[in-house]
Amino acid sequence: ETSPYLPAPKNVEVYSYNFRSLLRWSPVPVENGTVLYTAQYRTGSWTAWDKMGCTKTPQTQCWFPPQLQRRRRWTILLRVRAELGTLASAWAHSPAFVAERNTTLGPPRVNSVSSSPGSLIISVSPPFPPDPGDILQYLVSYWENTTSATDKRQNESKTLFQIGNLKESTLYCFSVEVQLTIYSGHLLEGQPSAPECHRTALS
Repeated sequence: ETSPYLPAPKNVEVYSYNFRSLLRWSPVPVENGTVLYTAQYRTGSWTAWDKMGCTKTPQTQCWFPPQLQRRRRWTILLRVRAELGTLASAWAHSPAFVAERNTTLGPPRVNSVSSSPGSLIISVSPPFPPDPGDILQYLVSYWENTTSATDKRQNESKTLFQIGNLKESTLYCFSVEVQLTIYSGHLLEGQPSAPECHRTALS
């Protein structure tokens, strides 16, 4: 039975990083007993609720099942309720979630940097395993490591690229972020990598 004495979970939200997503919520406080939680999902085009694999769990989070993790463009609706003995709270709903719009993309990994007199050659890896057909771009910001730093930018579509027209034997710093072209044609922008500094070679 639904109980007015057992409050519904609060702060129900989806946390999603590099397309790995989980539903999380605040614990429901009770004076005695262990509160358990059940989470369910449905898609925007379907009215029936489905199990997420978290039924009567003491945890206050629930990872998306594999079949949902792969559905980046689906609108996912989620709900969770608290249960204590025979009592159950009302369902608490999260805002609608679309991974392609609502995930946070982390920074790319910088694998290696090699320097020549006038350039730096940088190798990176994307922050998530790309799906077939993904269009990824890398936005590189770089600057000479002086107090009057001016930031230059260039876009790259490969994971190995060159920053050219640099002074020789000079310290340059750079940061890289990934941009994913999503279904709507918009760009999903990732977080920038921590700045790295490397000296160009002397000819």
